[in-house]
Amino acid sequence: MNEKVYLYQERLKRYLTAMRNEKPDHIPIRPFVAEFTAKYAGYTCQEVTHDYRKAFEAVIKCARDFDWDAVVPNMVYVWTGLTQALGLKYYAVPGVDIPPDTPFQYLEPSEQKAFMKPDEYNLLIDDPTGFLYNVWLPRVSTEIAETAPPYRSRLALVKGAMAMIDYFNASALQVERMRRETGTVSAIAGILKAPLDIIADKLRGYIGLVKDLHRQPEKVFEACEALAPHLTKVALMTADPGKKVPIGFWMHRSYVPFISMSHFKNIYWRTLKPIIEEIWRHDNQVLFYAEGDWTPHLDSFAELPEGSIVFHVDRSDIYEVRRKLKDKFCISGGIPNWLLSIGTPEEVSRYCKKVIDVLASDGGYIMDASAIIQNDAKVENIKAMTDFTRSYGAYPLRQSKGLEQRSYSKENLDEAGPSESIPKSKIKPGVCIPWEEKRKELPRIYGDESILKRIWEEIESFGYLFIWQVLLSF
Repeated sequence: MNEKVYLYQERLKRYLTAMRNEKPDHIPIRPFVAEFTAKYAGYTCQEVTHDYRKAFEAVIKCARDFDWDAVVPNMVYVWTGLTQALGLKYYAVPGVDIPPDTPFQYLEPSEQKAFMKPDEYNLLIDDPTGFLYNVWLPRVSTEIAETAPPYRSRLALVKGAMAMIDYFNASALQVERMRRETGTVSAIAGILKAPLDIIADKLRGYIGLVKDLHRQPEKVFEACEALAPHLTKVALMTADPGKKVPIGFWMHRSYVPFISMSHFKNIYWRTLKPIIEEIWRHDNQVLFYAEGDWTPHLDSFAELPEGSIVFHVDRSDIYEVRRKLKDKFCISGGIPNWLLSIGTPEEVSRYCKKVIDVLASDGGYIMDASAIIQNDAKVENIKAMTDFTRSYGAYPLRQSKGLEQRSYSKENLDEAGPSESIPKSKIKPGVCIPWEEKRKELPRIYGDESILKRIWEEIESFGYLFIWQVLLSF
């Protein structure tokens, strides 16, 4: 067997064993390195953000030089070549809007300039995909705006769609290149965000959402219910076909004190929990990338089926995480980013020991920083985190309980307690224009209608996935 292929299999086994909350041979290392890769490889933030090929090269160099088990193929996830092709307004591009060595920035609109107005909830609820194409996209894009020339607008849509295909195809090749050239596992696959976070991030803005939660909470809840089946569909469409690595779930500001505990339980969690359970029914884990301090909400997460998630620690209390979640789920992260930026290698090593002693003694832990690692992190501190984990994090070898993907069982899901199911969508998730609507335009069909319907829905899924990926990933 090729040396890199053997190394890949060894690392994959280690990673999967930990994610099943079991004890591998030693703690897997899976840093979510973004602009740090540019710093290490000698690129600017502009280069890795605007040219994904350089971003891929930077990841390969880091994967080759550091002894890591898994990384994201490109954690500088926003390719600004694509966002500029679409004319998206909500990013500051390195080298254009900000200095070339500053990571890209999200520009949240003011309440007055929010991309969705407070009286437009019914439009979103009635047809989320149609709303994204008809209302949202023209507002977030300078190229597709209602005032844009038709030529520019149509050209932008074609360029954006083709660019997305190019990027995702190249990303698949990057995963294979990591396996073949460096023996490194792709850490995640797929994309998921909570319905309430989508409203805050890309539709109403945080200030607008908070006001809506008090002025019209029932509309916010209905909108979250309308978004839920689509977010579930996109997560499953983009998940790992082998159902090994988890779906990345990016958690933002829907926790106390950004929202109240009542809004968390009655809107955020009430519409998110069924999504996670449905994904688990399809045998896919979800990585809860819990940015910020989610300590007040750990009891809610403990309601989920055992093994259904990996919980990533940013600022949550590691002792409470161990007490409330560790028996059910794998834990990752917990090394403060500020320490990697301004600390010393000795301080990093001491903190790694603390986190390992609390979270990793029985297995089920993955080493990583608290949050995505940018170019302020010191190379020597990342090396200290890696080297200390390799030396201190070795377990006594023992036989694994098995690496088969845990399959859904009704008993396992019932352990989580009662939950609401995902509401049915008025238009089936995965298509923009249903076949039934298209069928009315065809006067007669002489051949097999099922063939026409199948191909129609396959092509429809491209248009569907495009707009939802713009919303979720770019």
